[in-house]
Amino acid sequence: MEHTLDANGKSLGRTATQAAVLLMGKDRPDFEKNKVSGNKVHITNTSKASINPKKLKSVEYVRYSGYPGGQKFETMEKVIEKKGYSEVFRKAVYGMLPANRLRALLMKNLIISE
Repeated sequence: MEHTLDANGKSLGRTATQAAVLLMGKDRPDFEKNKVSGNKVHITNTSKASINPKKLKSVEYVRYSGYPGGQKFETMEKVIEKKGYSEVFRKAVYGMLPANRLRALLMKNLIISE
């Protein structure tokens, strides 16, 4: 089943929550938490989403290379500048999915367009 979410005027968190619920299949009567639901989610108009300007500077994403001193921090503003709004939505949905073997399979069913 395919779902389309319009992010125009909506907050980042609300749109990401809806996407995560649909990807997991929690909207279906035959929901099983150990199976991939098969739902595909398209998020459109991500560049028109309402993101608080204060959050653009305060929210930080962390990466770690595994080496000493290899921890890197990027603000949401820098991530949007480098990779666009779609990367911010991808990270938000990724964080809302369960951290197990199904997470990568569920993320393949997420399509984001600006």
